[in-house]
This record gives sequence, C-alpha cells and structure tokens, in this order.
Amino acid sequence: MGDMLGREVELDVTGIAHGGISVARLDGRVVFVTDTLPGEKVVARIADDRKKSFWRADTVSVVEASEHRRPHVWGAAALEVDPADRAGGAEFGHVELSHQRELKRQVVVDALSRMGGVADADGRVTVEALPGDDDRRGTGWRTRLRLHLDADGRPGQFAARSHRVVHVPDLPLASPEVAEVAPLGDAFPGEEHVDVVAPSVGGARLIIGRQARSTITEVVGEREFRLDDGGFWQVHREAAATLTTAVQTMIDPDRFDPKAANVDLYGGVGLLAAAVGDRFGAGTRITSVESDERATEHAAENLAEWIGASAVTGRVERWLRQTASQAGGAERERLAHATIVLDPPRSGAGRDVVSEIAALGPAQVVYVACDPVALARDVALFAERGYRLDALQAYDLFPNTHHVETVVRLLPA
Repeated sequence: MGDMLGREVELDVTGIAHGGISVARLDGRVVFVTDTLPGEKVVARIADDRKKSFWRADTVSVVEASEHRRPHVWGAAALEVDPADRAGGAEFGHVELSHQRELKRQVVVDALSRMGGVADADGRVTVEALPGDDDRRGTGWRTRLRLHLDADGRPGQFAARSHRVVHVPDLPLASPEVAEVAPLGDAFPGEEHVDVVAPSVGGARLIIGRQARSTITEVVGEREFRLDDGGFWQVHREAAATLTTAVQTMIDPDRFDPKAANVDLYGGVGLLAAAVGDRFGAGTRITSVESDERATEHAAENLAEWIGASAVTGRVERWLRQTASQAGGAERERLAHATIVLDPPRSGAGRDVVSEIAALGPAQVVYVACDPVALARDVALFAERGYRLDALQAYDLFPNTHHVETVVRLLPA
C-alpha cells in the first residue's frame, strides 16, 4: 500500500459515519471522507491508505453538491483552505442546520441499532434544536473555548484531526462575549493554552496556562451555581437549562422515591442533582458523586438548601462498589428504590460501572451521553444485565460540530 497517499479521486458519498465523517466507496473499499455529506460527488485527496479495510480522504472540491450544502460558517475551515490547514471543531459547518440534526439523528440511530441492540431506534430518535438556534446559522453559542498556542505562544485552533495549531481570524461558534475578548492577535510565550470563559454573571475572562483558579457563577433558571473558572460546565449557552429540563422529564415520577438512596454520578458541581431536587422537593435524598475534589466542594455549596442532598468525592466505580459492599438491609432497600442519574465523560460509563449500577438494582437509570457510540455500547451492557432502553431524547448541544447529546431512561426489563 502507500501508493495512493496524496492522490485525488472522485467519490460518490453515500452515508454518514460517527465523527463528522462521510462514507464513500472506491473500487469496493470504504473511504471515510471529511467536509462533505451524503448525496454529493466530490474530488477528495487520499490522506491515509495504510489500512486494508478503509482509507481516509479530505474533500478538495465538489462536483455535484447536496441540496443541503451551504457556504461554510467558518472561513478558516472552508474547502478553499488546504485540508492540512483547515481549522478543526466545525465539521458540519458546510451543512444547512436542520440537515445537520438529521445527520446526527442517523448517527444515533445507527449506533443504537448496531451496537446497542435497539431494534426500533429509527422511529424513536429526533434531535432537537436548543432555544435560539433555529433562526440562526448555529453560531454564537460557545460560552467557553480553549485557544492552543504554537511554538511562539501565538494562539489558534488545532487543525482538523491534528495537534498542529493553525491561526484563525475569527471564532464564529463563540458567543459574542467570548469572541470579543479572545486574544487572537496576542502571544503568550511559555504557556500551553489560553481558555476564554464567559459565565452568566460578571463578564468574560481569560485563563492563561495554569494560573490560579477563581470562582465564577452560572445561572440556570432561578438557581445559581458556583464553580471554578477552569472547571467543567456545559459549553452551549442554553445547555445547562436544556439538560436540567431533560433530566427532570426523563425521570418517571411513578418510579421515583424521594426517600430512596438516589444518586447523581459524575455529578460535577451539582447541576443534575439540583434538577432532581427542584423537580421532587427539598426533602429529596440524593448523593452527588464526583472525582474532582474542587467540583465536589462547589457541589456541596450549590446543593446546601436541599436537606437530603450531599456531595462526595470519589471515583464512581469505587464508590459504587464500596456502597454495595457496606449497605445493610435497609440501605439495600433504599438503593433498590433509587433513581440513578449519570453524565459520564465522552468515553461513557463502561463495563465495570454499568455492572455496579445494575447490581444495585435501581428503579430507573437516567443516562446523559455526549457520545452516541459510547452510549450504545453501554445500553447493550445494561441490556445484558436486565435493563432495557425505555425512553430517549437527543439535543443539538453543539451546532456545526458532529457532537450530539442524548438522554435515555433505562428500566428493569
């Protein structure tokens, strides 16, 4: 192999794959192609021909355009830029917004069908726009972003699928507050990165390298959350409110027991534990479990008004195992009546955590996922352990990117 690298070929694009990549075939071989969408005929440059089973390629020009193609929302990532120099992070920027959601729907359906064992996924999935996103180009939503620095300390973004910094003249996905203070023309020698954060309260700020953390406030509905400026918070300006409502509606109230040992795993600063408390009342018993000690400290403060709420620092798998081993009869009963909410990192919960959750036998599990493939794998693991997918909703938390957020309810089969 190796003789096709850098060659340009004409491809008919037939499908969408996970990761913002489309699927074509060349002489029977699968080719994963960037910067296109199903229904197009494109000229693409072979970027990787090392594998027998599939190659990778980058679109360089469009022969027959899809009706859903539009001018890219970010010039730095457009076809006119050499593929090696295109900015990453806006893989769907050339696709009309409502069709982006259709492509994301197809990816979720495909993952759940093939890996999750969900037979009727196609009829159950829609991807909802967040408030304010339907009438715009899917821009202006990022309230936080990281600028990477080149060898001279000049900021930019990583090129698509690489860790090489490319300099960009603008940041169209950023909120106006973030875009205004992003120091694209400055230099930060000796630093690794610069984060730009625009919380709900107090204006935008820069976090340069590993500078000391300070506390910021985010507002969701009527509620305030305190967190570190460098700590995890949802990126889209409407995401925290959307996920609050999504979790509240995904919990089956008939299966919810406020006195049970309810749990919010990977709880961060308490956003979803607070959603449960607000939905079911101040006396609701819920424990937020988070491995980041600083986030747990903030969660304890953010959840202080719920007498039944607590926040503990711990690795989720270890905490679940200890909880199961130490639970007496009454506590086991409370765990069996529990609602467990989890919002794991992109890699998902995984076999061990799913096993520990299922072994507790909770009344329901509400799973918030930012990666449909990891979710589908975990749904299959839950199914092996007696929990079936009962309800599902998906949200376009990341317009113009390939990412999609999914919230599901799992019940004992």
